[in-house]
Amino acid sequence: MRYAMGVEYDGTGFHGWQRLGPATGAFQPTVQAALELALGSVADSPVAVVCAGRTDAGVHAQCQVVHFDSAASRDPRSFVLGTTTRLPPAVCVRWCVPVAADFNARFDARARRYRYRLVNRVVRPALGRQWLGWERAPLDAEAMHRAAQALVGVHDFNAFRTVHCQARNPVRDLQCLQVRREGEQVVFEVQANAFLHHMVRNLVGSLLLVGRGERPAAWIGELLAGRDRSRAGPTASASGLVFVGPLYPAQHALPPEVTL
Repeated sequence: MRYAMGVEYDGTGFHGWQRLGPATGAFQPTVQAALELALGSVADSPVAVVCAGRTDAGVHAQCQVVHFDSAASRDPRSFVLGTTTRLPPAVCVRWCVPVAADFNARFDARARRYRYRLVNRVVRPALGRQWLGWERAPLDAEAMHRAAQALVGVHDFNAFRTVHCQARNPVRDLQCLQVRREGEQVVFEVQANAFLHHMVRNLVGSLLLVGRGERPAAWIGELLAGRDRSRAGPTASASGLVFVGPLYPAQHALPPEVTL
């Protein structure tokens, strides 16, 4: 039987989502490896999971969605509680539901959402620092929001991906990019059909230059059109980035938080 599962994790102590092969050398903990080990223990047999979207080292997830197959006689509640018991404290399973045999957590997702939070004040944060970026210079959130609207739509995002990105096609449909201030924090909400490697962090890094007044709002559109990563801003730190979760058509009967 195939199951879909919602997974929450603090990525601080992990070397990203993806399980690393033996060719990588020294052992590095990953979220996928921890989850598969725990699931395999509950199912009493090896289990492989497929995720909606891989996250980098230090990036967190509010509701990563995975699917897996298991012939074990276990109800979804057992997979939730049993797996969470066997996971490190930084990872938990939020829900588990049976799905159709052809459901795919990656290919059936119609959108993916990220949130980036940073503290905007002179001194760095102490509380919650593992989930926050930090910028000491005053930021104009409204200017960043206006500049960000040039990125919304279907575009070639070569200017905002890492040189190590392996995606063959740089075109993505950026459905929403909002920037707002919440007291001392500046929050970036981003939704797209899919993302390139480091795309969100590179978008944030470039928008920060607008927020500090170092670049005009029109510069963001120029970067997009130029398709040159070397002209864009630096990559924002991983700590402030959370994968909020994917979105699926209602036909899959998944929980509301991941349903269109």
